[in-house]
Amino acid sequence: MSVTELSWIFAYIIAIGIAGTIYVYRHRQADLRFLQRLIAQLRGQNKVRKPLSINKVPFRYVPLYLQLQKLLEQLPPPSGRDKLTGLINRLGLKAKLTRRMPVTHGMFVLIDIYRFRYVNDLFGFSFGDELLLSMTERLTKQLGERDILARMNEDEFLIFFHEPLDETQLNVLQHILQQPIRIKETTINLQIQLGYLDLALHHSDVSQMLRRLDLAMIRAKADPNLIASYQAGDDVSQHRQLTIISCFPKALKKNELYMVYQPKFNVKTGDCTHAEALIRWDSDLLGSVSPGEFIPLLECAGMISMLSQWVIEQVAAQQRRWQDDGIMMQVAINLAIEDLSSKHLCESILGQLKRHRLSPELLAIEVTESQLMTDMKRTVAVLNQLKRAGINVAIDDFGTGHSSLAYLKHLPVDEVKIDRAFLINIDKDPRGQHILSSAIELAKGLGFCVTIEGVENQSTFNMLQKMGADKIQGDIFAKPMTAAELEMHWDKLNRVSSLA
Repeated sequence: MSVTELSWIFAYIIAIGIAGTIYVYRHRQADLRFLQRLIAQLRGQNKVRKPLSINKVPFRYVPLYLQLQKLLEQLPPPSGRDKLTGLINRLGLKAKLTRRMPVTHGMFVLIDIYRFRYVNDLFGFSFGDELLLSMTERLTKQLGERDILARMNEDEFLIFFHEPLDETQLNVLQHILQQPIRIKETTINLQIQLGYLDLALHHSDVSQMLRRLDLAMIRAKADPNLIASYQAGDDVSQHRQLTIISCFPKALKKNELYMVYQPKFNVKTGDCTHAEALIRWDSDLLGSVSPGEFIPLLECAGMISMLSQWVIEQVAAQQRRWQDDGIMMQVAINLAIEDLSSKHLCESILGQLKRHRLSPELLAIEVTESQLMTDMKRTVAVLNQLKRAGINVAIDDFGTGHSSLAYLKHLPVDEVKIDRAFLINIDKDPRGQHILSSAIELAKGLGFCVTIEGVENQSTFNMLQKMGADKIQGDIFAKPMTAAELEMHWDKLNRVSSLA
């Protein structure tokens, strides 16, 4: 905004003030209240207040109000202050706390509105703004004279309590904040997550305190009560996580990642014609990094598609080498929900198959139940593309997610893999046996091939054979092995009919 425009705004403020003073002596006090609110709004909302509604503006002032509001929207928010709520933001909070350092008494409490983004998705951003303003008012009522309230990001607020809260007080605060809020004739039920930091124990510098508070919130999101504090050692864990993310691109170039393959055993024929591709990472810097550790981090960092493309290329190249050596085997790869959101997934996979002169039937895609339900319409559309191209599709971890039976008959799926969790104490659990048998019967009744994961002993295998399982995968047959190891044991892998 130019200096001239700003000058006009301040001229309007002065004019309103003079005109208002003259007018009020002759007319109503309502005009005085309007003028005071409008001037305060133009000067900058240094205190929390809702925007002045046009239906409260005296008719004679409406043209002036509309013109000023248009200019007001072009003004940048004050540095260090949130435009919507008028609260200080993260930058403003750090500046204020830095001036007070050292702060060795009190408590930080980070407040997160659970699944706030769904409010915006369902009702729109203006509805979400109303919710944030209502929450701001609710939080303001919890402050003491020396406490500080800040809006840290979209749905997170921070309160610096000058006096620390005990466990009971934290529970009471959560209860107050979770009371339903009614907006535009709609009642919103809330869940509030609280991460807290006792400043008597953590007061080295502002940036570190805020970082540890963020780590406390991570713990809170995993806690059944949605309340947690920072724990000693969380910094080390975070440092490793950040290192994993930063090292990943270089690890691909340095060939620190590699594939292993776990065969699947055909219960009826004793053949080994299928395997699942699994990724491993031996880092020069970090040591062995398990997929359960680095895959969720790559998903959060937006790098999972990079990994998936690498896996597809590695598996396709290996399939070509195996086929040249006379080994014909379908290999399944696991994809993330971000992969299934890509418009070019099918095109990319078919491109790799064509490049390595492979038939689509040699590749299978595994997705979990929870991934299917995240965006059912989009996921089914992508899976249909893969199916039409001749690529097999499997549901991984079947029975552990939250899919509806009504959807199963419509899914473009060839195989379901029943999770190893169903096998825990299965020999001594008649109810568990009945559930597992019913799951197998249901899947086969829908035309799916059924694979059971995590089979480790002969008695379990015998039971699964009687229940009608098609394939098993587990240590009783073969552990995950490198491509070279699989080639070495190929003949042996196909002479295991004695198990049956």
